[in-house]
Amino acid sequence: MARNAKPALRDIPQFGLYGEQTRGENAEFVHIELIETRSRVHHWHIENHVHRGLFQVLFLFKGEVRASIDGAAWECRAPTVITIHPSVVHGFDFSSEAHGYVLTVDQNVVFALTENHGDLYSPLFVEPLAIDLAGAPECARLEALLRQLLAEAAWPQYGHTLMLEWLARSALLLLVRLHAERRFADQSGRSDFELFSRFRAEVERHYKEQWQVGQYAGALRATPTRLNRLCLKLSGKSAFDIAQDRLMLEACRKLTYLPASIASIAYELGFQDPAYFSRLFKKRMGLTPKQFRSA
Repeated sequence: MARNAKPALRDIPQFGLYGEQTRGENAEFVHIELIETRSRVHHWHIENHVHRGLFQVLFLFKGEVRASIDGAAWECRAPTVITIHPSVVHGFDFSSEAHGYVLTVDQNVVFALTENHGDLYSPLFVEPLAIDLAGAPECARLEALLRQLLAEAAWPQYGHTLMLEWLARSALLLLVRLHAERRFADQSGRSDFELFSRFRAEVERHYKEQWQVGQYAGALRATPTRLNRLCLKLSGKSAFDIAQDRLMLEACRKLTYLPASIASIAYELGFQDPAYFSRLFKKRMGLTPKQFRSA
């Protein structure tokens, strides 16, 4: 990234939202709009500016952007996210097909998150970030949350402010997860992390079939030994334990929420012998299915 000489802060426009000199007294703590809503009016060019007391997150799902972030030029292609805190001078040049969202959050909301949840959210706002969303399984969920935010902002109803904050917090938490996974992948080796992610996806597809580790390894074109070592390295658990944990999680859910008999649940989870299911459940959960259901 090339750095340019930064102009004095006094020369930088300071806006509420871009082009709006002040925030209204009744301004919401959370605001969302489509990238194209404001950028098209300005011919896809947003001059350098700052936002007093506002954190912004730009979600780009289509197109490209050349961002000026504190004098550095960032070239980003969708899908990507850029985080910006109130003191960061920033501007954007979007491609004409750009599509996405700009989420603006009052600093008091962000400070409350960090006070109540420690350092969970802070990595997003300590410094500007560009987070690549390519291949991220949560990307669709993130976009769905942003669409809900936009719908709530467009049609205020009872509990409107609280709903905006909840949805914004959920979107930011998904982003925290994605950022943590990206950092984890960089630290552990991307090929290893991708294999581990593929294994978890296979477990989700086949846990009811109670695949053995060798079957998972075969589907992933890896040896059982490598798969086990990788799982121990990245999760502290063996491949077998990860698969068993997923099976027991589903058993707990069904015992909690379904009125079906324990035998029926056992058969649904791939057990031919309900008694064996009960013994395994007690071994791993510390309670029999009946005790768990009545606890």
